[in-house]
Amino acid sequence: MLMFSMGCVNSYGSYQTFYHLHQFPHEPTSTLAWIGTLQFAVMNLFGIPSGILCERFDSRLVTFVGGLIMGLALIVASFCDTHVWKLLITQGFVFGVGASLVFIPAVSMPAQWFTGNRALAVGIVVAGSGIGGLWLTPATDHMISGLGTAWALRITGIIVFAVNSVASLFMRNRLVVQRREKIVDLSVLKDWRFLFIFGGGICGTTAYFTPLFLLPSFAIEVLGRSNSFGTNLITIINAASTVGRVGTGQVAKSLGNINTLSLCTLLASLSVLVLWLPFETGGTVVASAIVYGLFCGGFIGLVPVVMAEIWGIQRIATIIGLLYVANFIGTMIGAPSSGALLDSVGGGTDFKPSIVFSGVFMAIAFLFFVLLRVSVSRSLLKKV
Repeated sequence: MLMFSMGCVNSYGSYQTFYHLHQFPHEPTSTLAWIGTLQFAVMNLFGIPSGILCERFDSRLVTFVGGLIMGLALIVASFCDTHVWKLLITQGFVFGVGASLVFIPAVSMPAQWFTGNRALAVGIVVAGSGIGGLWLTPATDHMISGLGTAWALRITGIIVFAVNSVASLFMRNRLVVQRREKIVDLSVLKDWRFLFIFGGGICGTTAYFTPLFLLPSFAIEVLGRSNSFGTNLITIINAASTVGRVGTGQVAKSLGNINTLSLCTLLASLSVLVLWLPFETGGTVVASAIVYGLFCGGFIGLVPVVMAEIWGIQRIATIIGLLYVANFIGTMIGAPSSGALLDSVGGGTDFKPSIVFSGVFMAIAFLFFVLLRVSVSRSLLKKV
């Protein structure tokens, strides 16, 4: 399920590159970035209602409806690919609504069924998004090159609906949550630990999509590489992310979930500021893509595990849904701001302001997770 809900978001860079260079060459980069931004932002904004629906209705029904909405959104978008505002509504907003109904149940479900290997289980599940981006990116690129964006959207929409319809049959809640008068329990907002995670979520997602959206354009426009080289960078990030999401789950068993989460955000930040920012060579860009993919995957995969560890699994769906409001805020700030910096400060060709923007926000996310680590335990050698 995450292969398509997050996989489509991770592979949007293929569409953005084509939109920017061919289909909408006169549209600002920041405007085109809003399509992919809305996908992820709306998916997170609807996290709370999705979590509530999972608690009150059968998750199989919720995820089936989500897959139906995602598929229809892409198919309808295929008839609207001559106007950016129509794509913002269909490929962006409506797809995000459907993705939320799939993403929240899929992320919260493993935490209910696993205890000792929870981090590994969640890591394997969220690796689906990396796998999705891994094959969807080159597949989308080939479909766009051979058939055009309209048929690329239609074919993807049909596949999304078919696969999610089958996968939804296997979604089953382990716990039956008792209904309460309060639809959403906001008492968690009084907990400093949640606020640190919330702040880290905002800053981390503000940084997250800049490499995914801008690395291909950077390779083509600054390095003078081919379109396929730019597309391959997204594939590399998604491949590394797949390994990272599973691998960090294993590392977390030894170092602790919060320690590993902090380490991942630090190394993701360094991959941008140390490997991408100072250099304009193909080798360093590929190295940046690999390192960033490995550790940004840990950032995505470990947050639900940390929340289950701190607050338990009884209300995991709604608590994760509440957290993803932070991701919504960060997403609304992130890619559009990076695109605006590229257009206004960088003149459309200098990517350094956007790169610094992404790397610094990921570094601030690291500081928030360090504060979380200290609030849980001040013993530096303790496994947390």
